[in-house]
Order: sequence, then C-alpha cells, then structure tokens
Amino acid sequence: MHLQPGNENIERTSQTSENLIQFRDVTKVYGSGMATVRALDHVNLEIQQGEFVAMMGPSGSGKSTCLNIIGCIDTPTTGTYNFDGVHVEDLSRNHRALLRRHFIGFVFQGFNLLNRTSALENVELPMIYRKIPRRLRHDLALKVLSSVKLEKWAHHTPSELSGGQQQRVAIARALVGKPRLLLADEPTGNLDSERSREIMEMLLEFNTKEGITVVMVTHEAEMAAYAQRRIQFQDGRITTDSKNGR
Repeated sequence: MHLQPGNENIERTSQTSENLIQFRDVTKVYGSGMATVRALDHVNLEIQQGEFVAMMGPSGSGKSTCLNIIGCIDTPTTGTYNFDGVHVEDLSRNHRALLRRHFIGFVFQGFNLLNRTSALENVELPMIYRKIPRRLRHDLALKVLSSVKLEKWAHHTPSELSGGQQQRVAIARALVGKPRLLLADEPTGNLDSERSREIMEMLLEFNTKEGITVVMVTHEAEMAAYAQRRIQFQDGRITTDSKNGR
C-alpha cells in the first residue's frame, strides 16, 4: 500500500503481509487527572487477511474503542497500529481519511443512510468522494445492490424500506469500493431475529466468497457464532481470544 500526500489515489502493492491488522501494546486514554479513562490498556492483537472476527464485552469494555482505532477514526495514545504494513499512528489526519476511504468499509447499527435519497444514491455516495465518474458509479452501485438482492428497490428511499433492507443498503454502500476490511458495529442491533440472521449470512458470504476481512462488534452470542474467532474485552483488555470452529 502506498499513500500519496495530497492525492486521492492510493496504490496497492502486490505484496501484502499475512496480518492485515496488528496492534502492539496499544493503550488509549481519554481525559486527564480524576477524569482519566483508560479505554484500552496495553492491547496486543493480530487479525489476518480474510478472517471474520467478533468482538464482545460489556459497555465500556474497550471493544468499540478498538474498532474505532482499527477504522482510523481514532488513534492510540501509546503503542503501534500496523495496517497491512502501514504504521497508522504515524499518518496525518488526511492520510488516515484516505486509508478509510479506499480500504475500509463501515456498517453501523443505525444504518446511517441519507433519508431523502434513494438506495442507489446512498450506495453511490462513497464513490462521489472518490471522484468516480457518474456513469461508472451508477453501474457499480447497481451491481452491488444486486449482490445484496435489492436491485428492484434501487430507487426507493430508506423510509420505503424495511430495517433489514436498509441494513442491506448500508452493506452495499460499505462494499461498493471493494474494501480490504469491513467493520460492523452492532449490525443487527436494530433488527428482529430473522432479519439479523439474513444480515449475518450476507456478511459471512462476502467474507468467505470475496475474502473480505470482517471485524464485528456485537453483544449477541448468536451473531458472534457466525465469526471464525471471538475476542472478549473487559476493562480495556482482551481477556479471551478463541476460535469458533465454524
């Protein structure tokens, strides 16, 4: 991977490290004095390209902070974060934004769709920021909507879609740029059991067939069971890291 200052293009190298994500002694501290919160406490973590990892733990355990650092939304206070050979903690804010834009997709519990725009336009949005020509981004958006079985709903707004359909639009938007990594923060939190299983089957399919690395935060053991690996957080530390055996 090569990041170019002031340039929207990121060149992907032909050689990639086995570990897509590597934390070394990562600590994240918020506030100071009596208000100090140690959200992560000397965390070491490796995630290989193509893995599906579920992060679990109670509120305030550090799992969401970990996800934010992986997604280049936040940075470590101390320690190092290596993303496919790039030391993220050394990057400028603009370069971290470029890394997010070109290599990482995000899916959130609340869908985060633009209410007054169609499903197609929502999926096109990341490509507008990447300055992809209109016709090409239109075709790519239709293709990825088809992959999540929503091509017939392309011109419907979020208010005309069910919760499960809205989350599928959000997944399509996250995948349209062909990211190396998909980060999912409680992706089934607002869905019923049947829709939740549909979304998890979809994430699993993209992981196994497309080789996209998936890192998901969830409170639900049933959803975590879809992952290859389960990481448990407590008080800013990893307490268990085990294979699911699927």
